[in-house]
Amino acid sequence: MAKEKKKKAIVLLSAGLDSTVNVYAAAEKFEIVKALTFDYGQKSASKEVEHSKWIAQELNLDHEVIELPWLKAITTTSLVNQAASVPQGNEIEIDDIEVSLESAAKVWVPNRNGVFLNVAASYADALNAHYVVPGFNYEEAQTFPDNSKEFLEVVTESLSYSTSNTVKAHCFTIDLNKNEIVALGKKLKVPFRMVWSCYHTWDVHCGQCESCLRLKRALKSEGVLGEIKMD
Repeated sequence: MAKEKKKKAIVLLSAGLDSTVNVYAAAEKFEIVKALTFDYGQKSASKEVEHSKWIAQELNLDHEVIELPWLKAITTTSLVNQAASVPQGNEIEIDDIEVSLESAAKVWVPNRNGVFLNVAASYADALNAHYVVPGFNYEEAQTFPDNSKEFLEVVTESLSYSTSNTVKAHCFTIDLNKNEIVALGKKLKVPFRMVWSCYHTWDVHCGQCESCLRLKRALKSEGVLGEIKMD
């Protein structure tokens, strides 16, 4: 019996924990025809691009960086605003929903994931790919609604109208928290040293922003904290 041909996919790759685990999962299930990294003026852009290129080369993927300068121009939050400090340290309490909602508002980028998925869907439509794969998760969906399963479902419904090949949004970590994502990454033999999750562009992860704190806890829980350098 002939081996079933894999369906094609476009992967959104920021080099963060979630997108890195998703690209490794997608590489097993789909034929990845392109990995997309977005530069919208975020403070960590150069590191995200550097590490995404590294990951794409490791998996032998066609990788493209897409610049969205207009998104930076309309964004005032600390993720892109050089004059504003990213919440960190005592400003962060990752197990307190109210505090997390406040810190999430300070790094919110208008319709970011909506833009990313639609750009990826345009590539998927043009390249006859059936799926776009973002890096979302259940843990951060509690404070970022555009990380949720509900968002993914309505995006897929929308794309059924706007793409000629009814592109679907699929995420391998949509029901997982960060600890579970690291556990999945271990099974997939993800090289965690390639991950860049920090909101900054320092030599190593700052270890104090919300993204770093969630990553640190998950890596520690799975016994792989030493694979990523943090201050």
